[in-house]
Amino acid sequence: MVHYQRYHPLKKGGVDVFAEGDEESQSIVGLIWGNTDSFGHGDESLIADLDVNKPLCSSISNGTICCDRSSIRSDICIMKGDVRTHSLSSSVFLYSSTHPNDLIDYAPVVAEDDKEEELQHEKVRPYTRKWEAGTMATIDELNLISKREKPRGLNTRAMSDMTSPRSSSPLGGIPYGDVLSRLSDYPPIDFSNDNRTHCFPEAIVGMRIHDELTVDPSLMEGGKTIRDFRTLLDRAYWPRISSLIEDEKREKTQLNSQENPSSQPSSQTSEEVREQHWELKKPKLTILSRNGSRAITNEDFLVQMAEKIGFEVEVLRPSKTSELAQIYRSLNSSDVMVGVHGAAMTHFLFLRPGSVFIQVVPLGTEWAAETYYGDPAKKLGLKYISYKILPRESSLYDEYDKSDPVLTDPRSVSDKGWEFTKKIYLDRQNVRLNLARFRKRLVRAYDHSLAKKNQHNHLMSQ
Repeated sequence: MVHYQRYHPLKKGGVDVFAEGDEESQSIVGLIWGNTDSFGHGDESLIADLDVNKPLCSSISNGTICCDRSSIRSDICIMKGDVRTHSLSSSVFLYSSTHPNDLIDYAPVVAEDDKEEELQHEKVRPYTRKWEAGTMATIDELNLISKREKPRGLNTRAMSDMTSPRSSSPLGGIPYGDVLSRLSDYPPIDFSNDNRTHCFPEAIVGMRIHDELTVDPSLMEGGKTIRDFRTLLDRAYWPRISSLIEDEKREKTQLNSQENPSSQPSSQTSEEVREQHWELKKPKLTILSRNGSRAITNEDFLVQMAEKIGFEVEVLRPSKTSELAQIYRSLNSSDVMVGVHGAAMTHFLFLRPGSVFIQVVPLGTEWAAETYYGDPAKKLGLKYISYKILPRESSLYDEYDKSDPVLTDPRSVSDKGWEFTKKIYLDRQNVRLNLARFRKRLVRAYDHSLAKKNQHNHLMSQ
């Protein structure tokens, strides 16, 4: 992805602490949040910057490509001058003129006998897991090429295929367009599918990361935090959610008018819709259901138990085609989210601060569960409850001898390498909850949610 942003002095270097994590496909929320260093809207647009000591690439001159490859997590390249995109070759070009008046011909096609001189060629895979060769192999590589352009006649036909940042095309049906559109003053460009040449005075190619699913306020202008990103998500998804609510109201009105022609349609604002959550007598619990590995095999009994405790229960089964606004709507209206450790836990970002997040932690995943989701959830302001399963609650209990290290000492197995962790604990393990044991966590979550709901309603009634 090529980011066109206002350039700020760079402040503080990336974090070099890292560990191998869950390689399963991440949800877009994880990708956007974990790997993007700017957020805001309009004049609130921000950039997480590097150190006041002016590290590599903190200040570059026109006609220059500078790449900082010092971080273990990712590479960042900055291009400054006459920058042009060429998606068909997965390239971003930086042109220097040989014309005496520094005027550059914007013709993208050059005859074989009039080739431009290539000054520098860098390659970047824009992702923040540089140490994971398998993951990085799935990321498209971008060519960053600096050229000295020879003077030629003006090609008006070629110029008609070029755009400035302000006339770039929106992402349209791209699933993440709602959020991406909030990260810049300009509309996003779908680099792979937009074959036009886009021109920029500067480009930052690559991604920075503060830590797993979090924001370091010391690196942000104005001390912005993870809660500010949560506010950005709210702004991004509520227009679509409001549209869905209006569609549902129209359908309901049509049905009512057929049954009772004298009934009048009701109008409801977004704020009134938000308040409905607090008016519900029962706290809402959403279970993020998994198919395949790390599924809760007695999920139906879990639902029944939660309902007996007093919850309104929704079982959410996200798929690759699920609309993120719909998922956000479900979790934003939830008091409690329950799910087994995995990439889908990134959706805790959709919970309101103060809600409860219960993460079921299978054998061999304790460190990753706490590092990638537990600790970040606390920073968001969630009440985080970890449920570490016992060997008897794992499907591996029926596959291995009861004294096997896979059951008795998962850490020793994980120490053998990532491939062992993935093969044994991530890809082949399901969970059968000890419902009597898990019930204690649900009761704690219920009491917390009910008290919070009653407190809110009491304040609203004053």
